[in-house]
Amino acid sequence: MIRGLFTSSTGMTAQQLNIDVIANNLANVNTTGFKKSRADFQDLMYQTMSRAGTTSATGEEIPTGVQVGLGTKPVAVYKVFTQGNYQETGNELDMAIEGDGFFQVLLSDGTTGYSRAGAYKLDSTGNMVTSDGYALQPAINIPSDTTQITITADGTVSVIQAGQTTSTTVGNIELASFSNPSGLDATGRNLFRETDASGNATTGTPGADGLGTLSQGFLEMSNVTVVEEMVNMIVGQRAYEANSKSIQTCDEMLQTANTLKR
Repeated sequence: MIRGLFTSSTGMTAQQLNIDVIANNLANVNTTGFKKSRADFQDLMYQTMSRAGTTSATGEEIPTGVQVGLGTKPVAVYKVFTQGNYQETGNELDMAIEGDGFFQVLLSDGTTGYSRAGAYKLDSTGNMVTSDGYALQPAINIPSDTTQITITADGTVSVIQAGQTTSTTVGNIELASFSNPSGLDATGRNLFRETDASGNATTGTPGADGLGTLSQGFLEMSNVTVVEEMVNMIVGQRAYEANSKSIQTCDEMLQTANTLKR
C-alpha cells in the first residue's frame, strides 16, 4: 500500500508537467512560426519479487515472474517541427518557409539564432530585422528610396527604386538546416540556438539541398491544433484525477489496517 502512494504521486507529477506543456502550446496558438511541444514519459524501475525463468521448489520452470512497477517519470519535452498553416498578409517583408529550414539572425551576443518566424521589418538604416531588432543573416539592406521589394522563392531580394523601372538585386536570403531540429534549444522570442544534440547548422539556398522555398507576403502560423490540445488536456486531467484516486484508495486501506483490533 505504501508503494502505491509513492507510485501514484509520480503519476500526478508527470501529468502536471504534461498539462504545463499543453498550456504553453495553447498559449502560443497564434504565435508566428511557433512549434508545439510534446512530453515523453518512461516507466520507472521495477521491484522484482519473482523472476521469470527460475525454477520452483518442485523443479518446474516459472513462465512469468512477479514485477511491480514504481511509477513514471518525464524524460523529454521536444519540439514537433511539422508545418504550420500559412496566412497571407500582403506585406512585402513577410516570408514563409515552405518546407525545411530556418531563418538566421544575428543575436546581441554575436551568435546566430534560428527562427521559423518570417515577420521582418526595416530598422533606421534599412536593414531587415526581427521585431526585436535582430538583423537577418546574411545582412540585407533596403535602400531608402525603394518603391517595391521582391523576394523570390530561392531567396533573391531585389528592389525597384524611385525613378527606375528595372529591379536591382540587394541580397540573397540563406536558410539553415539541422540533422536533429528537435535538439535545438528554444530560447523564446521565436528563436532557437544550436546545440550538440541538434548538430551543426548547414546553410544553403532556399529550394536547394532539401531546403524549403520562400513565399513572400505570407507568414507561417503556429502548428498547434486547438482541438488536439484540448483532447490531450482532458486525457491528462483524467489521468491526474485517477492517480489522486489511487492515493485516496491507498490511504483508506491504510486507515482500515490501522483500525484493526484483536
